[in-house]
Amino acid sequence: MVKAITLFALCVMSLGVKAEWYEVVGYASTQGRDVSQARQAAVKDAITQALIFSGATVTSVQSVADGVLGQDDLKVKSHGEIQQINLVSESKEQDQYTVTLHLDIYATKGKCLAQQFNKQIAITQSQLTQPHQARLGQIFDISKSASQRLFNTLNERTNAVKPIPYLNAAINVREYFSQQFGYNHMLVETIATNSNSQYVLLSQITDVAGLDKLNNDYAFWQDDEYLRSFKIDFALYDAMTFERVWYQHYTTQGIWPFEKTELIDVYSEKFWRSHYGQRIQEVFNKVSQDLNTAVSCIPTKGKILYLDNEQVVINLGKDHGLEPGKVLSIMHRSDIMIANGTVINSTTKTIDQLKVINVNMQSATAVNLNTRPLSNVQINDIVQVQVKSEDSFALDN
Repeated sequence: MVKAITLFALCVMSLGVKAEWYEVVGYASTQGRDVSQARQAAVKDAITQALIFSGATVTSVQSVADGVLGQDDLKVKSHGEIQQINLVSESKEQDQYTVTLHLDIYATKGKCLAQQFNKQIAITQSQLTQPHQARLGQIFDISKSASQRLFNTLNERTNAVKPIPYLNAAINVREYFSQQFGYNHMLVETIATNSNSQYVLLSQITDVAGLDKLNNDYAFWQDDEYLRSFKIDFALYDAMTFERVWYQHYTTQGIWPFEKTELIDVYSEKFWRSHYGQRIQEVFNKVSQDLNTAVSCIPTKGKILYLDNEQVVINLGKDHGLEPGKVLSIMHRSDIMIANGTVINSTTKTIDQLKVINVNMQSATAVNLNTRPLSNVQINDIVQVQVKSEDSFALDN
């Protein structure tokens, strides 16, 4: 099992350039790998998480640090430059390899300023599109188990994403993955409202079929082992605009080491520690990186919940990174239905601004920042957090 990492900044500021030391714990499974490969995978996991935490964007594949990974399969587009990596410790216990690294990362001006604010995403229960494929092992609950596993992974590993569990209800998501995009926007809005989220993540598991038998029929002393497929689609919807803002398909396969007649508990560590379960976990690790990249630089938005003269209550709070003194802009929202019945959201930015004066975990109170009264502001109008770079401010003489 790939566990959570721990990240914390140890010091800042060096020669006028902001530098931060990060202590990072990376994990990798040893199943299907030799010790050297497991070590490389654990180091890659640690470096990837540190770079994401510091503002990097993981894109594909190349080596990152002299002598640490060699010619490994990690590539990052980093707004923070790694100056030094020190290996603190490494260990192997059962089927897991662990490394602890210290990384010295210098942030540059290219870092996305909106990344300081969290985006809440409702994680919904996945749908198994081919239930008959689950007969091997009777893993019919794989959609529920995998969704819970994904939520745990996002909760442990990502920076800009704050996942909100919405896992109890089974959802028919087929229309949200169709080519016609004729989906029901009300479902997205309902889930977002109930979970107080800006985004809704939908998914469907499209393939869990057993593949080729790995061992020879003549090797009667060996237990049967099969390859098994795992394919899953994800779609992320913005509940403010009803637009699909991110889509990705993932595919992997792993060794299914269990007997054909054995009933497998997909919630158990026995399943998730298997080679097949570990491969699924690696997919979810990648999803956490990709989601972070997809939403980290998108402005954080919320809704006006209550309005009293020049004071409003909004559905953004400490969990989103909001603090007293932050400035919000207001946008009027209107829904337009076009000829085919599809609803399109339209927003109009106003000149009104709010200043946050009190913050709770999931809500905040803000007041009119301008001398003129708020004009035509209504409940459910959208507020957007404004971000400014530090060098955009000047001291008055």
